[in-house]
Amino acid sequence: MYAVIQTGGKQYRVAPGDTIQVEKLPGEIGTEVEFAKVLAVFKEPDQLIAGPEAAQARVKATITAQDRADKVVVFKFKRKKQMKRTIGHRQAYTSVKINEIVA
Repeated sequence: MYAVIQTGGKQYRVAPGDTIQVEKLPGEIGTEVEFAKVLAVFKEPDQLIAGPEAAQARVKATITAQDRADKVVVFKFKRKKQMKRTIGHRQAYTSVKINEIVA
C-alpha cells in the first residue's frame, strides 16, 4: 500500500516505513504530524482510490530531524563592469518517517 501526498508545494509517493525529506514543518523531533492532502491511495496493484475518496485518507508520520541542506553557491557576474557577487543558500527541511496510511 502506498499513497501520493502533497506538502510544501511538492508531491511525494510514500509507503509505511519510508523516510522522506519535506519542506520545513513546525514541530520538535518525535512529534507526530498528519498529512491531510492525500491525492491518491494505491491499496493493491489494481486498486486505486483517488478524488474525493482519497481526500478523506490521512497519512501519519513522525518528525525524525530538523536540518538544513548542503550549501548552494550562486555566483553572479556582469562582463566588462567588474561586477562579481557570491551568495550562499541553505534550505531548511524536515525528515519524517511515515508510520501509517489511514484510508
